[in-house]
Amino acid sequence: MSDTQASPPKSSQIKRESRVYFAALGKRVTQLRKSRGMTQAELARALGVSQQAVFAYEIGDRRISAIILERIARLFRLTMDQLLGFAPEPVRKRRLSPRAMRHAERLQALSKTQQRFVVRIIDVLEEHNKPATARPRTGA
Repeated sequence: MSDTQASPPKSSQIKRESRVYFAALGKRVTQLRKSRGMTQAELARALGVSQQAVFAYEIGDRRISAIILERIARLFRLTMDQLLGFAPEPVRKRRLSPRAMRHAERLQALSKTQQRFVVRIIDVLEEHNKPATARPRTGA
């Protein structure tokens, strides 16, 4: 028997597994960011990185260092196990994000008539975004 036929290097398999891992981790960061009502730019400022870095983390194109992972966990008030999906996230009462709070403050500054108008617009948009099966049919 000859050993002239070498097996494929394991590094390519490790790289593939690494890409899959960081893509899944990026999706987790995206989900956490969006659930808190944050933009990529806001998350980038909080972490001390560029918005482009956050974008690359979220799509799995860039490895997230342990230091940045720790900052993300602290920012979202999670343990590392919770951040990485090894432990369940604590159930929290849903609070408004800082961005939603700013919108609420702006809404309160409007007159009652203007507030009703804005709320009506939101109602119409919500109705429009419902699945077709949930909307009452109109038209001929």
